Amino acid sequence: MKSLVLAAAFALASTASFAADKYKLDASHSQIVFSYNHLGFSTTYGMFSGFEGEIAYDEAHPAESSVSVSMPVAGMFTGWEKRTAHFLSPKMLDAASGGVIAFTSTGIEVTGEKTAKITGDLAINGTSKPIVLDAVLNKSGKHPQSEKEWLGFNATATVLRSEYGVDLAVPYVSDEVEIQISVEAEKVE
Repeated sequence: MKSLVLAAAFALASTASFAADKYKLDASHSQIVFSYNHLGFSTTYGMFSGFEGEIAYDEAHPAESSVSVSMPVAGMFTGWEKRTAHFLSPKMLDAASGGVIAFTSTGIEVTGEKTAKITGDLAINGTSKPIVLDAVLNKSGKHPQSEKEWLGFNATATVLRSEYGVDLAVPYVSDEVEIQISVEAEKVE
């Protein structure tokens, strides 16, 4: 049961109870990878890393836990400088305006001992839409280096970029963007 509860730690409900333990995302071991179909010829990838977030986790009442994550749009990496510049341009994510991508949890449905469907609001370009993350607990326990409690999990989701005003070249370049998340979080004492 403890594993099931920890799987919910990424995003549960929108308010945390007073008994919630706080976990801070480990920016050096947390990544969000996105991919999309490019003209039917290939799957193209990009990544966000080094972002911030906090989990308020109530082991006794997991439905009262919460998560918030935010990342500056300018932190995107695509592996090709011209593509990154294109994505950060005013035609796409408009990084010059100081844009931030944020996720805030609103609920959870436990689906197995180590799995859950996590509902939350994803905000991009000033537009917020609900999404569902399929989450899997990887591991929970004491970190061998920090000697603190640690959480680790993966999650996936699919979003339509046009819903966030990022619709350049749709439908030729896929509207669907696949998101893969891998996160570690350290308990704050």
